[in-house]
Amino acid sequence: MTPAIEVEGLFLAYGERTALDRVSFVVRPGEIFGLLGPNGGGKTTLFKILTTLLPPSQGRARVFGLDVVRDADAVRRRIGVVFQEPALDRQLTVAENLRHQGHLHGLRGQGLRERMEAVLSRLDLGERRDDLVSRLSGGLRRRADLARGMLHGPGLLLLDEPTTGLDPAARRDFRAGLLRLRERDGVTLLLTTHLMEEAEGCDRVAILDRGRLVAMDSPEALRRSVGGEVICVQAEAPERLQEAIRERFGLETGLVDGAVRLACEDGQRVMMDLLRAFGGEIASITLSRPTLEDVFIAKTGHKLRDPDEGQS
Repeated sequence: MTPAIEVEGLFLAYGERTALDRVSFVVRPGEIFGLLGPNGGGKTTLFKILTTLLPPSQGRARVFGLDVVRDADAVRRRIGVVFQEPALDRQLTVAENLRHQGHLHGLRGQGLRERMEAVLSRLDLGERRDDLVSRLSGGLRRRADLARGMLHGPGLLLLDEPTTGLDPAARRDFRAGLLRLRERDGVTLLLTTHLMEEAEGCDRVAILDRGRLVAMDSPEALRRSVGGEVICVQAEAPERLQEAIRERFGLETGLVDGAVRLACEDGQRVMMDLLRAFGGEIASITLSRPTLEDVFIAKTGHKLRDPDEGQS
């Protein structure tokens, strides 16, 4: 079966800054695939390449076997795009926005009406079809934008930070709409995000940092790769404590934002050992199951955030 997306050695630089550094991966048909990373990590650049808006300096990208540079027009007919900022006219109704979008794709008459009814039904927007977009809540506006991207029946939907600015309930509703599209229409979904909760809902996640692909797998497999549990220790002299832990117990540790972090299999026992050995130096200590944030820290040495904020 032809992959929905094939990315091979993509490289792109803006002057001296490398935006993508030889990134490669494959997205299978029907997958929900997440690109997780901080601002400046390369997600938006990759998104622009896959949507034919930006050619790479090196490497290739294909959508259902079509080259995004050589076959750009054919690729655009196979994809739907939901940008970070809604692409709806706020002074038009939901139905009017969809009608104009359909005209851009050459849809007319009964065929357009059937497609509009289908996407409105899929996304539970039928009762809001005649509402002005300006009067919709943020979550409903995002769903209307999703309907716009799905109107022409694409096999691949590309979403750039689709739930940024939405409250938790609206995020859940939006995700439910995505799942319905995947289950009922077989749509492949690729989304960029910096939100851990959103990435957790993907079938597989590719983690990007400073243009590099640093890890890729299912969320569960990525968490397992870190270890059974994660200990975070706050202290007045974290560098000194870090070295003491290494010397006393031979444990691999990291220093992130002034805290000593380590992954281990028997977290409760290790935590008690640390308290017995260094209780006078420890200000606080926490034990938790690994998250995708821990995976990111393990792979990059810093938290998932804008690289311009610096790192520890």
